[in-house]
Amino acid sequence: MTDRAPAPPGPPLWLLAEVTYRCPLHCVFCFNPLDFASRQDELTTDDWMRVLRQGRELGAVQLGLSGGEPLVRDDLEEIVAEAHRLGYYTNLLTSGVGLSAERAAALKAAGLDHVQLSFQDSTREMNDFLSHTRTFELKSRVARLIKAQGWPMVLNVVIHRMNIDHIDRIIGMAADLGAEYLELANTQYYSWAFLNRDQLLPTREQLQRAEAVTDAWRARMDGRMRIFFVAPDYHEGKVKKCVNGWGSTLLTVTPDGTALPCHTARMLPGLAFPNVRETSLREIWFDSEGFNRYRGTGWMKEPCSSCDMREVDLGGCRCQAYLLAQDPAMADPVCSKSPHHALVEDAVARADATVARPREVTEHPLVFRDPANSRRLTATTR
Repeated sequence: MTDRAPAPPGPPLWLLAEVTYRCPLHCVFCFNPLDFASRQDELTTDDWMRVLRQGRELGAVQLGLSGGEPLVRDDLEEIVAEAHRLGYYTNLLTSGVGLSAERAAALKAAGLDHVQLSFQDSTREMNDFLSHTRTFELKSRVARLIKAQGWPMVLNVVIHRMNIDHIDRIIGMAADLGAEYLELANTQYYSWAFLNRDQLLPTREQLQRAEAVTDAWRARMDGRMRIFFVAPDYHEGKVKKCVNGWGSTLLTVTPDGTALPCHTARMLPGLAFPNVRETSLREIWFDSEGFNRYRGTGWMKEPCSSCDMREVDLGGCRCQAYLLAQDPAMADPVCSKSPHHALVEDAVARADATVARPREVTEHPLVFRDPANSRRLTATTR
């Protein structure tokens, strides 16, 4: 079979600006890199203004402002105002920490279109435990601020073994807060979540119950709140396109200016990712080796290269292939056809055993995302 050259990429419709890795929360499933504490050289306000202009010239239409916690940047209003002037649809992804009534009004005046607020759970005890902070009441106040400013009420809750059995109360909390949208995002196991996978991976039975509860709430709400249940990778046996296709719609810029085709791609060995301080977004998107390596299907090995689904799933996630199979060009081990699929089945089996026979399974302590742990982990991998 002749490999087909990848079609020329279209524009990066979605620009994800990770404006900082600083964050007051210490979530055990954070997707920030394990070595985030060693990456403190943040882009300046002028750097971000240039990135925004170049992104719009390329054709980007949506801007995600993420982190860390983006509200720790005191120039966030300036960044939002410039994005609004350029014509982006702007979305702030926040824990809510730092969003006072005054700051919410300033961001609204700057043109912010959308706020996505994260909760860790429906109870103060578990929310605060998972984030290692006392933030539950604060998040509830911020939810009311979001409603008061007329932004769409969008809640996000990362789902895993420690909160999946609370899903009925989580959805009820979202309904009480007046959410129009609720994303129940099953944990994707990269970075800190991968480190804590043995503690976080739910059982098949838990997932089945959670989906049934979610379906019942959808019927009950009758369209008043849209509920998205993001299916987990490990239990499906089917892979998803890596960020809708590597280098196809998403361009991520990290706090230090490194440009990535997805927010975890920097972990992959043998790839050079440019920095926006030295390279334009146009060069990065069209010409860089990092963005071109896994476009199309020509890079694929078996079983992907001859699979009938290769154009549909594009081989799945490159970071997951690296984390599990130690080769980013292998089939995503989540796929039932992958020669490494047994690694995923074993992880799920251990999750089932942990719940069924907790005393027979050795538990590793949770590792919270904080600078001290980041420095320790970085030192042990050198």
